[in-house]
This record gives sequence, C-alpha cells and structure tokens, in this order.
Amino acid sequence: METVQPPVIHKQKISLKGKIKYYFLTLLRLTDQPVVKVYRGFGNDKRLTVCGHVFRRSALPRKRYRDIDLVNLLAVLRLFLVRPYPDATVRVYFGDQLVQVQADADGFFQLNLPLTHPLSPGWHSVQAQLISQTLTPEIILAEGKGQVLIPHPTRFICISDIDDTFLVSHSATITKRLLVLLTENAHSRIPFEGVVAHYKLLAEADSGLNVANPFFYVSSSEWNLYDYILEFSQKNGLPDGVYRLSQLKRLAQLLKTGKGKHHTKFDRIAQIIDTYPTRQFILLGDDSQQDPIIYEAIVQQFPRQIRCVYIRQIHTEHKARTESLVARIEANGVACCYFVHSAEARQHSVSIGLIAS
Repeated sequence: METVQPPVIHKQKISLKGKIKYYFLTLLRLTDQPVVKVYRGFGNDKRLTVCGHVFRRSALPRKRYRDIDLVNLLAVLRLFLVRPYPDATVRVYFGDQLVQVQADADGFFQLNLPLTHPLSPGWHSVQAQLISQTLTPEIILAEGKGQVLIPHPTRFICISDIDDTFLVSHSATITKRLLVLLTENAHSRIPFEGVVAHYKLLAEADSGLNVANPFFYVSSSEWNLYDYILEFSQKNGLPDGVYRLSQLKRLAQLLKTGKGKHHTKFDRIAQIIDTYPTRQFILLGDDSQQDPIIYEAIVQQFPRQIRCVYIRQIHTEHKARTESLVARIEANGVACCYFVHSAEARQHSVSIGLIAS
C-alpha cells in the first residue's frame, strides 16, 4: 500500500524587523489594523455634527489602572504613537441617511448630517465605515460607532475648558505638565477641590425635572487624549458631555502637548453657540493660557447669549492681564468671576441667582 504523505504547509516567514515590530506593538497594546473612531457629536433640529479619526495604527483601550510610573509612562506614550489614515473615504450612517466624506491628512473627518425631521432629546447612535477605494468591488476596512447629543430644551448650556479648569494640569509650566501627564493616569489624577460639585449644580440650574443643562468640554488638549480625559471625567462624576479637542499630535510633538492653535478653540466654541442660538451660555476656563482672551472675544461676538464667565486663577503672572479682560467682559453686561477656589465660583453663582444657596 502506498503511503500518503501529509500536505506540506508553507509558513510565511516573518523577518526579524517584523518580529520586533509585533513584539513592540503587543507590549504597548497597539494595533496596526485600521480603526474608525467616532467621537461624541451634537446637533439641533436641523443637523448633526459628527467627527472622528481614521487610524492605520492606534492604541487599544486601557483596561487596568495600576499607579506605577513606568506603566503610566508607556500608557501615555502609546497614545502619541498613532498613525493616521490620511485622505481616507468615510461613510457616516444615521438611520437611513448616508453622507460620504474624505478625511484630511491627519485622518480627521467632520461633517454636518442634515436631518429630515427633529429628533427627541438625548443621545443617538451613528455609525461610520472606512471604505477601500483601491479594491473592486469596494470593501469595508473598518467600522466605528459613536453618539450624538440632542440637548433637552433647557435654558443654559455650559462650555468648559479642561486643563487647569477642572483637571489639575500645571499647563503654565511645560515640565510640570509633562511630569503629571506621564507619571499619573486617568484614575490617579485629581480635579480641583469643589469643582465637581459646582459643575453638577450648574447642570441642574433652571433645567427642569429629570433633565440637565448640557456640557461641552472644549480644550487645547489633542485628540490623542480623548479616552484619557473621558475616563477621568467619568471616574470623578463630572457632568456627561461632548468633547471638542485639538489637532492630533505625534510622539515628536509631545513637548507641545496642550499647546494647540488657540484660534481654533474660538472657532469650536463659536460653532456650538451658533448651533443653539436661543440658549444662554456659561463659560468656564482658567488664566494659564488663552481662555480669558478667547472668552472676551466670544462675549464681544455673542454678548446676548453669554450668561456668565468663570476664570480660575492659576498663573499669577497673568493676573493683571486677566483682570483687564474681566473688566471688559463685565463692561458688556456679562457677569464674570475671577476666582482661586471653586467655593468662590459657587458663591458667585448663588449671588447672581444662577443656582440656589
């Protein structure tokens, strides 16, 4: 009887470079598979604003939060080892509606999705797909899901900065900022004393039964830190909201973290205010960077829509400049509080009838 030989299986050889790369990616919990990340969006009765990133390489979600310096360091560094998918074709679906958009050189996409009818207040799901343009027929390379917020018809909307407004970050000193960013994590970092309680009261201010004033968190921190900031906010019980961050950065730009183009921050805030022309806005920031300048410009452009402005005093060297800007804000008939401790801001909210004592 003839002996049947088993089939020979030819295994693909992996180069040494490929093995090193695989080990490196596994160690840092990175994936080199295409990923579509959809951030929280927002909308009104006419349109939804949806944005996200497409990545060729991205960080996998962090599952454990051990407060070990080396672990925290690697966990942050991997957020800046992302590799965008430039000029990608993305299709965004909402119900039976479809809009196709092309991502920019950073893999970032943003679009306005027109609505055929108004939506109920609350969170609504959207889906995005990365479409191959080089294969025939087209195939879906990756999918992502996100949510968009239709705010309840409350009187107020809160727009808050993040670093050194509610999250202790030392933004005025780059070495201190990097030290806390690289050695702490989203569970070990702390908010300012009393800030969470104040924000919760603002969320409830004249909002009605079982509904809350929406929060938008607009920051010069880059999109690399989106999950990090979201985890911190949820861990510390900050009001749920929409996050609008700054341009993605690479590892070589780590020293410039938190130093986004501040004029884009003005544009992001103005977009939110334009989306809700009948609402009153509460602005919250700090004096470590450009918030006082940006908020004064916002008050100049939208004086009737700004209810009050809160500026936390962080950087004493900016005190004189900030006091001058506060005076200009108040000259436009907008209440403003320049404070050191959140208790002062909360008392100011009571004094102007924004919250109950």
